[in-house]
Amino acid sequence: MTATADEERVARFLAELGHALAGEVEHGTTARATYSMDASNYRQVPVAVVHPRTVEDLETTVRLCRRYRIPITPRGAGTSIGGQALGRGVVLDYTRHLNQILEIDPAARTARVRPGVVLDRLREAAAWGRTADNVVALEVLTADGTRMTIGPDTAADPGPAGRMHQRLRQLALDNLAVLRTGFPSLPRRVSGYALDQLLPENGTNLVRALVGTEGTCVLLTEITVRLVPAPAARALVVAGYEDDIAAADAVPSVLSLKPLTVEGMGADLVEALQARRAHPAVDLLPKGRGWLFVEVGGASAEQARQRAEELSAVLRDRTGADTVVETEPADQRLLWSVRESAAGIVTRMADGTEAWPGWEDSAVPPENLGAYLRDFRALLARHGLKGVPYGHFGEGCVHIRIDFALTDEEGRRRFRAFLEEAADLVVRHGGSLSGEHGDGQARAELLPRMYPPAILDLFARFKGIWDPENLFNPGNLVHPRPLDADLRFDGPVRSLPVTLRYPHDGGSLAVAARRCVGVGACIDTSTGVMCPSYMVTRREEHSTRGRAHLLFEMMRGETVTEGWRSQEVLQALDLCLSCKGCLSDCPVNVDMASYKAEFLHQHYAGRLRPASHYSLGFLPLLARLASAAPRLANAVLGGRTAPLVKKLGGITPERSLPRFAPRSFRRSFRPRPGSDRPKVLLWPDTFTNFLSPEVGVDAVKVLEHAGFDVVLPSSSVCCGLTWISTGQLDIARRMLRRTVRVLRPALDKGVPIVGLEPSCLAVFRHDARELLGDDELNGLPGKAFGLAEFLERFAPDVEFPRLPAKAITQEHCHQHATTGNAADERLLRKVGVDNRTLDSGCCGLAGNFGVEKGHYEVSVGAANRVLVPEVEAAAPDTLVLADGFSCRTQIADLTERRALHLAQVLASALEHAEER
Repeated sequence: MTATADEERVARFLAELGHALAGEVEHGTTARATYSMDASNYRQVPVAVVHPRTVEDLETTVRLCRRYRIPITPRGAGTSIGGQALGRGVVLDYTRHLNQILEIDPAARTARVRPGVVLDRLREAAAWGRTADNVVALEVLTADGTRMTIGPDTAADPGPAGRMHQRLRQLALDNLAVLRTGFPSLPRRVSGYALDQLLPENGTNLVRALVGTEGTCVLLTEITVRLVPAPAARALVVAGYEDDIAAADAVPSVLSLKPLTVEGMGADLVEALQARRAHPAVDLLPKGRGWLFVEVGGASAEQARQRAEELSAVLRDRTGADTVVETEPADQRLLWSVRESAAGIVTRMADGTEAWPGWEDSAVPPENLGAYLRDFRALLARHGLKGVPYGHFGEGCVHIRIDFALTDEEGRRRFRAFLEEAADLVVRHGGSLSGEHGDGQARAELLPRMYPPAILDLFARFKGIWDPENLFNPGNLVHPRPLDADLRFDGPVRSLPVTLRYPHDGGSLAVAARRCVGVGACIDTSTGVMCPSYMVTRREEHSTRGRAHLLFEMMRGETVTEGWRSQEVLQALDLCLSCKGCLSDCPVNVDMASYKAEFLHQHYAGRLRPASHYSLGFLPLLARLASAAPRLANAVLGGRTAPLVKKLGGITPERSLPRFAPRSFRRSFRPRPGSDRPKVLLWPDTFTNFLSPEVGVDAVKVLEHAGFDVVLPSSSVCCGLTWISTGQLDIARRMLRRTVRVLRPALDKGVPIVGLEPSCLAVFRHDARELLGDDELNGLPGKAFGLAEFLERFAPDVEFPRLPAKAITQEHCHQHATTGNAADERLLRKVGVDNRTLDSGCCGLAGNFGVEKGHYEVSVGAANRVLVPEVEAAAPDTLVLADGFSCRTQIADLTERRALHLAQVLASALEHAEER
């Protein structure tokens, strides 16, 4: 068949499919590039992505794919480690529409869900425990379009399901000896098909045989799961050992005590974590270089504590562990956060070296775990490789990412050789190639090293019964593609010019974009800042992961071919709020705000920019001009000419334009002459200086009360934020360079700098290093502080009058990304304010984003998700705090409340004390 004929066949298929579905069929460059990768090392560009809205859509898709000979790859959250969510045909994305929890039955302790439901959402909705190994029934669609229910009553079904049960029962009866002897016995075995579940002694359990078939046999349309009750209370024992191998050796002693879970990790994981950012949980760990996290439960907090103390004593006595018992939920969460962040942490070694999956989740019997880890570390050393093991030690499952050099031919040869030897090693220890994530392309080729030929033949026959035409997810498990084919690093990367420094990625945007390994934290809409636009649109290309994949494809140049001129990348980045939430919430610290700034800088180089880049990007200069005649400026911006100003400035008509203060903060500031008190330089950012000088005035009161002499920069300065966010990086660099020159006398004398606007402070703390070298910055990033940070560090003993009040705080997303607001919370408690920081994500205004034409709907959608309902539900006497000018503006625009800066709250406490 010629290429033209094949293209015509695909075109007819897409046209017919698009007309037949209620859901969406996307086959443009954006969709194909975005779905070309999952969380594995592999890359396959699909023909199209289908977002089925109904089960009927699935039936139609199967019917047409079968007719046109187009393979189908089902995809859930796209976090597959082995490449199971990739295919060259149609990728079915369940998550956009087929994501409902259909029913929760508390009496039966079951739930019915669609296949696009995220497990954490089910846990939250059901208030039950984990669902692993508790699938009760499956509604499936077979490759010939038949719908059937597979469950406890399948054998008695007179229809297709019953006939399928009989065929598979006979397959098992004809091969009893092979099935009874061909599978290793261990808690975690996910490799291959679980055909031993078809044995009579296992009840010919079709459900368990189908679970974990990686989309190669049927399409799921509905799942019924058994819900396991969680204990009323939990306690955590952390046991420290000489290293992770010694911790693994101690596992059998732990399991005899019947804990809820046993997790393990070594010091190399903690070192990789600390290399990124100091983590407070590290101080809570007991002595050692390897740890077990052992959780126990009880009917009450006291019972859980007693069990933990007993277990702790046994571990000290039997295994020589140094132990810590944690019963406070907050401290338990803090400790667990170290282990939970491991999937992202281990993608970079402590020295910054990249690490990749491939041998991600092997498992052995728990009693063999210590010996397996010893041999495994020796195998790494023989191949000159490094990795950071951690995992579910109580079940013998070890996760690791390894510094394979997948970008060069020799590194790929070593990748294959290592995996082959690792497979032989885990089999020698009675284990499984995969203990959790499945095989996919990464390990299916290695299955002959784990299973005898007779078992492999049964795998092929099993798939053939369900999918005789090999329509579903071909190349996985049965007749697999080579484990070193389709590697996403195996191809040219264009040398596109960049202007940012990318100091943590070797100066390369390609390496920076490779940070994204697809773990999918950015599509968690339940918490955190990342990713606000995805939380509103639920489109993959608006997630941090989707944008990173598009940038990677742009650098590769095959699917996205226009480089910096790409409209697909521009459109995907257009709804990036530059909130920087991914810098902290992404486990691998993707910094999409910086990548967007780079792209805009390069995309518009030598070209006319959108009007908003001039009106909002040059806001610091325009504000200086407006402050010369603020009444006239406000008349123009707030009168009949306002619609014309908005139109010319590329500003959305729904937004009100700012009002300039009659007198700027700098003009109203009066320094204390001749003071010998320690000096602090207060940063007069554009927003404080020209739009809300009252915040600056109150900050001066607070700092003077704390015993400091407040000074301002000797001349007008700007951090360059608005030019950064609009991608005008040459101007931003010049502005920042000039600012450093102005600040040099203060920096040389060690005078600390206090910033009131979190986004400007984030420039000093983070973005400055992307624009200028450390030698040019003269120590600026380490000498700039938020107000609460400064007071805690430089005036810890200063007392403020108490201000008994309740408050809710909208944390600025740049503060969340770079410093956090723990110091703010401690300071508020110190002055008597009962504060709750909202888990609301970005306010949605995000500097210029929510003001620009075309962004209003997403901006308001982000605010209405949590922030607006929380503010409107707050009691009238509850303080609303927001240090960010954007956050305060969004709250004022969308609610009837006025938000306050921390400086205003502290100044209010001082004023109330004076009145008393």
